Amino acid sequence: MSERFILGATTVGVVCKDGVVLSSEKRVSYGYMVMSKMGKKIFKITDTIGAACAGLVADMQILIRQVGAYSKLYELEHSRKISVRATAKTVSNLLFQRRLFPYITQTIIGGVDDEGPNLYILDPLGSLIPDKYATVGSGAEIAVGVLEAGYKEGLTLQEGRDLVFSAMKSALARDIASGNGVDILMISEDGIKEESIAF
Repeated sequence: MSERFILGATTVGVVCKDGVVLSSEKRVSYGYMVMSKMGKKIFKITDTIGAACAGLVADMQILIRQVGAYSKLYELEHSRKISVRATAKTVSNLLFQRRLFPYITQTIIGGVDDEGPNLYILDPLGSLIPDKYATVGSGAEIAVGVLEAGYKEGLTLQEGRDLVFSAMKSALARDIASGNGVDILMISEDGIKEESIAF
C-alpha cells in the first residue's frame, strides 16, 4: 500500500475496575482524502461486549457482523452468554482464516463477563494479546503516551472514560488522519452506554 493510500484512525481501550471503555474517532480517510466525517468504528457485539477498530470500515463492519452471528449461535447452543475471551478468539480465528487476503483492520475487543473486565488487541492476521489498555491506528503513538502516563490499576469507569477522552483528544490534535469527534462505549455488567462527542 503506497504512502498516498494509508488509512488513518485512532482507537483506544482501557480496563477499569468495574468495566471497560472503548473509543474511536469519526473521520474516515483514504490517504489525504476525507471520505466521511461521521464514520462509526465502535460496535456493540453483545449486551456486555464491544469492539473498536481502525482500518477499512467495510472490513470492520463485516468482521463484527460475523462475530455477532457466532456469539448468538454460541448463546443458543450453550444456553449462556459468550465470554469476552471466546469472542476475541472467534475474531482471531476469523482474521486468521483470511490471512492470505486479510481484513485490513486492527481490532480491540473489550467487555465484562464472569471473570470481570477484559480487553484484547488483535492485528489483521489474528494475533490475540490481552492487556489493561491499548491503542491502535495512525494516532496510536500519540495516544499511548497519555495512557501510559495516566493509567493505574483500579480506575473507575468514569475515570477510565476521562483518560480515554484525554488520549483521544491528544491524538486527534496531532494526527491528520483522525478527527471530527469521538465515539465512546462504556461497558459494565449492567450493559453498554454509548456516547458521541463532536469536535
